Amino acid sequence: MKTALVHEWLTPKATGGSELVVRAILEIVEADLYALIDFESSNPDSYLFERKIGTTFLQHLPRSRSGVQKYLPLLPLAIEQFDLREYDIILSSSHAVAKGVLTRPQQLHICYCHTPMRYAWDLTFDYLNSSRMGQGLPGWATRYLLHRLRQWDVISANRVDYFIANSRYTARRIWRCYRREATPIYPPVDVERFRFQPQKEDFYLTVCRLVSYKQVALIVRAFNQLQRPLIIIGSGPELDRIRKIAQPNIQLLGAQPNRVVEDYMARAKAFVYAAIEDFGIALVEAQASGTPVIAYGVGGATETVLDFRDYPKTGTGLLFPEQTPASLIAAVQEFENSSSALHSENCRQQALKFAPNVFSEQYLAFLDRADREFKP
Repeated sequence: MKTALVHEWLTPKATGGSELVVRAILEIVEADLYALIDFESSNPDSYLFERKIGTTFLQHLPRSRSGVQKYLPLLPLAIEQFDLREYDIILSSSHAVAKGVLTRPQQLHICYCHTPMRYAWDLTFDYLNSSRMGQGLPGWATRYLLHRLRQWDVISANRVDYFIANSRYTARRIWRCYRREATPIYPPVDVERFRFQPQKEDFYLTVCRLVSYKQVALIVRAFNQLQRPLIIIGSGPELDRIRKIAQPNIQLLGAQPNRVVEDYMARAKAFVYAAIEDFGIALVEAQASGTPVIAYGVGGATETVLDFRDYPKTGTGLLFPEQTPASLIAAVQEFENSSSALHSENCRQQALKFAPNVFSEQYLAFLDRADREFKP
């Protein structure tokens, strides 16, 4: 069975959960790889170095390496230019347009959906309010573009035979946007990369890109009032704003290499997170280090973190109910009063449920079942 795997973009800066899924699939499935742009096959540090990867005309446009999202109106057109007629099975890893490849009736198309296109759906108004292109006359053009993008997104969802979601939360969003059922299979997390350390130090930690929807400013405002030590690792457009409001008990370290992140993860008293994530790999990585998690109780966090109030014997953290500084403050205070109820060993055991071998077994089983069902 000849197989193709389609992803959005492959660049040295694209190192998130979707790229981890691409790597995991290529380790268990022999497939030709396609992407809108590829700057990894020329990167000596990449596992894709010197691999043949099919690309689109976007590869040759100015500054595409720094982010092909600037060519958003062209993405649907570009993904439809792949000629995949020679393949029996099409696998897509999609968080934007990869699922929109054109296929024939006899080809099986299975999409691992990380999220319906966020800027076209959930984050439309965040995108409009934070971008210059969302204001004034250009804002109306942007609104019309997003309107057409949503139409194409729904149409392209009908080109998929089977959907896999990276969480139950994402499966609900796929149903909301496309009215399509999706089977949850959690993405692989390299839990062995993180050192298990039961002894903790007196500081809290958050690690993420500093963009508005991550709600790092909310965490900073809460810890300004708590006056507890907080370390923030990450960079992004919100960095200057966060630096201005952070008080001396808060350290901003900017982007850091993996070894530094792993060290802080292992030593932190708790990992704090206030964003709504479809899955949230960082929450699992913290638990792999034996570090409990304090997170906003919506989205993937509810599937990866066991609130000790509901799971007194196996709890791995605490979920707060509102995306406000007051709610986070109350959660931190309750955590400190009840921290003896949380055990590092429980955190590690919870993280192991998301190990790469678990993903591989479930993904291969799904492919086998879908192939048997799809064949006449």
